[in-house]
Amino acid sequence: MIKTVNRVLLGLAGLVLVVVGGAVLATGLGLSMPSWWPWDGKDDVLLGKDDRTRWRDEGWWWPTVIAVLAVLVVLALWWLLAQLRRGRLAEVLVDSGDGEGALLRGRALEGALGDEAEALDGVSAAKVTLTGRRTAPRARVRLLMEPHAAPGLALRGLSEGALTHARTSAGLDALPAEVRLKAVKHRAERVS
Repeated sequence: MIKTVNRVLLGLAGLVLVVVGGAVLATGLGLSMPSWWPWDGKDDVLLGKDDRTRWRDEGWWWPTVIAVLAVLVVLALWWLLAQLRRGRLAEVLVDSGDGEGALLRGRALEGALGDEAEALDGVSAAKVTLTGRRTAPRARVRLLMEPHAAPGLALRGLSEGALTHARTSAGLDALPAEVRLKAVKHRAERVS
């Protein structure tokens, strides 16, 4: 979701900057503008003295300005904290049966999943990342496949082996996984 929010915010900021910059440039070049356009000539300023001081004496002006700025600061802080938050799951909550539970390090589960996935026939390397919540983790698995490997067999071995073992050992109801397969690049064989 953070990637989507970042793209939307950057897209909107870019659109606003392009529109405002284009409007100022068009006015500065002396192009004819519609009658409703806020600037009408090369010597016109963006905010005149009358525009800057028009609302100062109104009772609602300063509370509105402060509220809008406070909302912008809160949104900016939220966005900053979202950037600093790790996408990787640090720990998984395991039901120990005593009502309290135990914490399993996410890296340990990732390592176990990756080691078992690398042991599959035709898998050259595996990288596992856990995401989601600690009570409902999700696995992102990237498998680097050898040229002779059968993707269907490797995927079946991963789902029936490594993922099933991880799910049962951590006491999870489900462990959804997104698996991406990539082939190892190799040189063409010469036939003589």
